[in-house]
Amino acid sequence: MPPRDRIAGLLLGTALGDALGLPLEGLSAAIIRKRFPDLEAFHLIGQRGFVSDDTEQSALVAEALLGVPALRLRRFRQRLRRWFLRLPFGIGLSTLRACVRLCLFLPRTGIHSAGNGAAMRSAVLGVLGADERVEVARELARVTHTDLRATDGAAYVAALAGACLRAGGTADRATLAHDARGVVSAHALRAAIGYALDLASSDRDDTDAAALLGNTGFVVHTLGLATYMFVRHGHSPWHAIERTVAAGGDTDSNAAIVGAWVGALHGEAALPPLVEAIDDGPFGPTHLRALATALAEGKAAPRWSWTRAMLRNLMLYPVVLAHGVRRLLPW
Repeated sequence: MPPRDRIAGLLLGTALGDALGLPLEGLSAAIIRKRFPDLEAFHLIGQRGFVSDDTEQSALVAEALLGVPALRLRRFRQRLRRWFLRLPFGIGLSTLRACVRLCLFLPRTGIHSAGNGAAMRSAVLGVLGADERVEVARELARVTHTDLRATDGAAYVAALAGACLRAGGTADRATLAHDARGVVSAHALRAAIGYALDLASSDRDDTDAAALLGNTGFVVHTLGLATYMFVRHGHSPWHAIERTVAAGGDTDSNAAIVGAWVGALHGEAALPPLVEAIDDGPFGPTHLRALATALAEGKAAPRWSWTRAMLRNLMLYPVVLAHGVRRLLPW
């Protein structure tokens, strides 16, 4: 098992990218530059950051790993069902449809979709051994997404996270990403990751790279852009996350994945103090640190309040909807 500091860095990096990108999701890079010239603060409610489904589902995956290995899939399905019943916000359409099927106790719940919903939660599977993490990533991905690009995307995120957890902060990031690409068989995804590696070593700027790679919730776009940002800017966790958010598009999921990789590579101590401004309720920093300790030491998963989580969601729904309406404005 990787050191607890690296696992905490992975989970907290996920949360930081998620919370920073959440209020900017769906905006173009140009509008983000105009409306939010300073990304060194959260913009959902004052100076407080809030995580969404990216972090919460990552925590559910982590919880599923704690216990008898043969029951991981069952535990994840149970936790995802209970999580859905407390009305989370920001959930993707394919995951939404899959969760409805889970609540109906259907045996097959996955949707044939190539969205990034499975990839965004899979970095924590890097704590497993090399062969096991890929197998489990694909198995858990199919609970919500069955398209080969989505399941390969989940395996790639887990493989690169595993490499980061075990490498030093000075490791060659391009080599780590290139090696992790070996688990990908879907042609379009392999090509996107390869193109991202080429762009990261070129003199293209981030704006051009994002335009060429795409920044939507399509898993091919997400992992192309995330790979580029990790390789180009991953020497600094904050810089990698901030530049990913500044690229626009599916900002929270893209930055959550990059945050997981750089957090795993550099450890918790390398993350900026802004982490402490994330709301410290369910799935907040204290919860995620306890979950990292449980993974590193084989302890039981930390408890969290289902009621408090649901009340927080209900409170945030109007805020999230207001941000959604604002995204439609041209200024």
